[in-house]
Amino acid sequence: MLTKAFIPYKGYYSTPFARWQGTMANENSIKLGSATSARWLAEKNWDPKMFDYLFLGITIGQHYVFYGSTWAAAMMGAAGIPGVTLMQACSTSTTCIFEAAAGVETGLYDIPYCLMTDRCSNGPHTIWPNPKGPGGEVESENWMMDHFSKDPWAGGAMIQTAENVAQETGVTREECDAVAFRRYEQYAAALADDRAFQKRYMFPAEIKVSKKKTVLVEADEGVTPSTKEGLAKLRPVLPDGSHTFGAQTHPADGNVGVVVATREKAKELSADPGIEIQVISYGYARAKKGFMAMAVVPAVRMALEKAGISINDVKAVKTHNPFAANDIYLANEMGIDVNSFNNYGSPLVFGHPQAPTAGRCIIEGIEEVAMAGGGYLLFGGCAAGDTGAALVLKIG
Repeated sequence: MLTKAFIPYKGYYSTPFARWQGTMANENSIKLGSATSARWLAEKNWDPKMFDYLFLGITIGQHYVFYGSTWAAAMMGAAGIPGVTLMQACSTSTTCIFEAAAGVETGLYDIPYCLMTDRCSNGPHTIWPNPKGPGGEVESENWMMDHFSKDPWAGGAMIQTAENVAQETGVTREECDAVAFRRYEQYAAALADDRAFQKRYMFPAEIKVSKKKTVLVEADEGVTPSTKEGLAKLRPVLPDGSHTFGAQTHPADGNVGVVVATREKAKELSADPGIEIQVISYGYARAKKGFMAMAVVPAVRMALEKAGISINDVKAVKTHNPFAANDIYLANEMGIDVNSFNNYGSPLVFGHPQAPTAGRCIIEGIEEVAMAGGGYLLFGGCAAGDTGAALVLKIG
């Protein structure tokens, strides 16, 4: 259990998420994330030089990722600080925030900054030497499609892991469709009153289309409207499977920034010094081979145990749910109503840019709990390699 690490209220942002091959498709995500952070900090009149370390979370290669963390720090305006580049697929944000908090807890840092950014669009294509190949043939790797389509250890595609869990635990197509529609209804609530909820935390991305034209991405791109009837008409992704394209997430682009600090520094930076956001605990797990969705449950249980609370003590739950079966399995195992969590949005609807996905979920959860008067926030999500990570925060 952590006692010394805090997040300033409003000391975070998420850009909108742009659907695969959308407005952000041609941007180097390290450059875009750094530029967005710099603009956000300038709007808040915060000097980037106040940070003492940078955690750069990124999972999909970009030009100059070799220098990722220090390059990003310099482009943000914090050229004097070191950093680390962290990759953990869908759990990247969760782990970046925890590692920053652990550093504050031990006195290593005062104000570390977490920048999580990715671009699924136009993913790199890597060529590897193959000295034994006939005629100088090479081995190649497509970062996006190859990794989504095959886990080198489990052997199957991402969707297969969800179907494995559905088949073993009896999750039906009808249940998946129902959860997918419920998640769309919850996302729609974030759009009410001219997107009042999203405007509590969302910061636009600025894209230079040409030398003379710049556009602001101010809202999510590519969210597909859902109806019960429309979902029922879709075919399963895999033969006889429980998931259609309407019950799984889609690749996207975007970035997220989160400030972590000591209690004193967090209070100085907070938009409301009366609201404290404390990082309490972290959990992690790995499920059996090819059953990724199951990993969330033991990770969540670990985080709750380390926090010294139960699921019934939690005010809000947010999840990274690339497949509807993730939330159904979690709800069944934890004894909670699957319709009661992921209010205001989840990756199942707004998309999945990898590294920043969990960060946006955590930020939304903070705002939901703050609106409700405070309490505990639980986040849990799966990640590639049948792993999971969870975080407990206390807002109040």
